[in-house]
Amino acid sequence: MKCPHCQGPITIYRNPIPTVDIIIEIEEKVVLIERKNTPHGWAIPGGFVDYGESFETAALREAEEETGIKLKEIEQFRTYSAPDRDPRQHTASTVFFARGDGQQPRGGDDALRAELFSWDDLPAGIVFDHKKILAEFRAFSQNLRT
Repeated sequence: MKCPHCQGPITIYRNPIPTVDIIIEIEEKVVLIERKNTPHGWAIPGGFVDYGESFETAALREAEEETGIKLKEIEQFRTYSAPDRDPRQHTASTVFFARGDGQQPRGGDDALRAELFSWDDLPAGIVFDHKKILAEFRAFSQNLRT
């Protein structure tokens, strides 16, 4: 493959794909979505960052698309980038968190449904590395409260 401008060789890099996830807490419960696409199962709302979009804007967009919840303020938690975290391809996800204002989640876009779960009663079949992310976030948030 050659550059259309200078005819020099083009180097193509295979980089991790940027994604976002957003942990939304409402009244001491967490919002999870049931995925419409493979891998099927429960997940933290999130998705791919569009070209020209900030990670924060992507997290707000994905939250609204998948749960119907319009968030105003979000905070960054951590980034997860293990090469095997997503069976489809290598992704690097920046995870955000937010407190919902009592809005009830409803599934949309590529979410079959969105539901609130007690932290002590999370569903079986959580996909990707989201069980780990939720456990680490819960420990983090409990430390903030003490």
